[in-house]
Amino acid sequence: MAGEHESVELVGDATVEHVAKAALIAALTAALAQVSIPIPSTGVPFSLQPFGAFFAGLLLGPLWGGLAMTLYVLAGIAGAPVYSNGAAGLGYLFGPTGGFLVGFLVGAVAIGAIAHRGVDPRPLGAVSVPVQIGALAIGLVIFYAVGVPWMATVLGIPLGRAAATMAPYVPPDAVKLLIAVGIVQSGALVRG
Repeated sequence: MAGEHESVELVGDATVEHVAKAALIAALTAALAQVSIPIPSTGVPFSLQPFGAFFAGLLLGPLWGGLAMTLYVLAGIAGAPVYSNGAAGLGYLFGPTGGFLVGFLVGAVAIGAIAHRGVDPRPLGAVSVPVQIGALAIGLVIFYAVGVPWMATVLGIPLGRAAATMAPYVPPDAVKLLIAVGIVQSGALVRG
């Protein structure tokens, strides 16, 4: 029977689904980055980018959330205008705010690992709200722990001065954290 073929599954359906979700979160992060307000005195824009890393870790877990943020960072390095205010390029990554981009990637992995307690994502119904908040809080600390020293090094300023420059961003980022949990709990991003 020349017309019959046996199909071979090269990539499982779950993997395809996770990769697609990672690409969607990367695209969402790029869109959120465009909602930003340049702050000339600090050189760091106020943006909605942290939501992307929050959602990547919470919704996709450490592996796929890390992939989402990696795709986002790589798209910007490749020249797509996905960073705040339409910025792109390797030079931007090595600029004063590049550490925050790296922090988003590392933070998303940590958020996913804490929330999902393993590599594979588990249903968010199995992750309590306090664990979600704690995971996001640790992720936020990582964003700053990577971003602030990076900024200080690139600008050649003392770490204390860089930390003082970034201190006003912490309360709004904490509010973003709570909003992210509210959005996730509402089921607006995922169903089922």
